[in-house]
Order: sequence, then C-alpha cells, then structure tokens
Amino acid sequence: MNVHSSEVRQQALILLRSGTRNAEVARRLSVPRGTVSYWLHMDRSKRGECPGAHNPSCHRCDGTALDEPGYAYLLGLYLGDGHISQYAAHRASSLMITLDDAWPGIQDEAEAALRKVFPENATCRVRRTGCHNIKVYSKHLVCYFPQHGPGRKHEREIALEPWQQRIVDTHPWQLIRGLIHSDGCRLTNWTTRVVGGERKRYEYPRYWFTNVSDDIRRLYTDTLDALGITWTHCTRAGKPYNISVARRASVALMDAHVGPKY
Repeated sequence: MNVHSSEVRQQALILLRSGTRNAEVARRLSVPRGTVSYWLHMDRSKRGECPGAHNPSCHRCDGTALDEPGYAYLLGLYLGDGHISQYAAHRASSLMITLDDAWPGIQDEAEAALRKVFPENATCRVRRTGCHNIKVYSKHLVCYFPQHGPGRKHEREIALEPWQQRIVDTHPWQLIRGLIHSDGCRLTNWTTRVVGGERKRYEYPRYWFTNVSDDIRRLYTDTLDALGITWTHCTRAGKPYNISVARRASVALMDAHVGPKY
C-alpha cells in the first residue's frame, strides 16, 4: 500500500488551489490522479465548496454511514469489471460494472451492493450483447473509488487509501468475492495418476483469478495471505496474469465464503 506523506498532500493542495489541473499535479508529484482528485474533493468539502455539501450523500465528504461489507464487495467488482465515466455534459459521473448474462445471480448481487453503498441514488441495467452493465450515477464516485484515472487500470498505479485498506482488513472475504465474481471462477481441473499399475483420471476443484494489473493481483494475493489461503502464481503462454488456489483446505475455505458463480 502506497501512503503519501502530509507534505506531498499539502504541496498538491497548494498547486490545486492555484488552478493547476489534476493531471499536472499528479505528474509533478508522482501521485495517482485518482488520489489527487480525492484530495481536491476533500479540500473543497472542508471549505464548503463540495457539491452536495449541504445535502449529506457521501461517506467521505459528509460522514454519511457506509455499508462496509457492501463496499468491500463493490470495490472488488470495480477493480475487476468496473469503470467510472465522467462527462462534462452530465452533472454526475457513472459507475458501470459489466457482468456476463451467464451469471444472473451475480448481476443481482452487484445491483444490491450498489443500492447499499449509494442508497440515495437510482441504479439501472443496460443490456449489451451477452452481458448487462449495472450502473449508478453519483457526484461522489471518485470519493469512493480514488483509484479512478485516465486509461486502463493495468496502465496506472492501483493503491488503496488507508480508509479503504481498513475496510478490506475488516471484510476481506467480501473483497475476495467481488474479485472472483468479476475476474475469477471456480473450475474443475484433472490429471492422471497410476494406481495399482493402472492410470486413472483424477479431478480436483480450483479457484482461478486472472487480471493484467500487477497491483490488483497483489491486492488479491495479500488478502489471501491474510486469510491463510495458499495460492500459486501461474504463467500461461508467457503471461504471468493468473493466480490459482488448489490446495484442498484452501479450496474448502473459498467454497465456504465464495463458491461457484451463479
């Protein structure tokens, strides 16, 4: 986890208050753009300039109660299949989570999590070929997901803020569920063994997680470590993007808290 010093934050605020753009501040100080946006939002909130500051609707700006298990699950979905869009023509940004129609139960669970975390905001589903985009609109999405920034997630740093890490430490299984439901699966592998001179087929379950971002994979494996789950790093076709959980005891724990997609 990358924790920025108070001196770096103060330098950022001085630049932001002088009119320097978020992207330029991020470049000068080597800080993720999402973090800069979050610092600016918090600074405006303290000075009474935050949109909605007089109408509490944000855990970060106004201290509104947050459903932490729902947030930890939603964070996992966002890191896997989520995307925040910001359009100048819209007053609010949108969070969109793209989920396969093969798993309608996960679509329902994702929408339920959005309603728990953003109880004052309407959710919707947009049909696409073979999938649905589960969406919510809010002015405060960057407050909740400071990892947002330009480009793809694997092309920028993904580091949790201290308050996010505290939630993950408290509700680790919810984060794991979100990550598996977005970029993972439970599958059955097989191998062969010689038993009594005869080669027999042997099947075993495993959990598989694939993500191109080194930071997101590290967040996943760090959380598995904290839960006592044994995992292995698998390279396929020269690409080290896969994490496998196959030990019987670890699979049993994953089954108890995650289970197959549904």
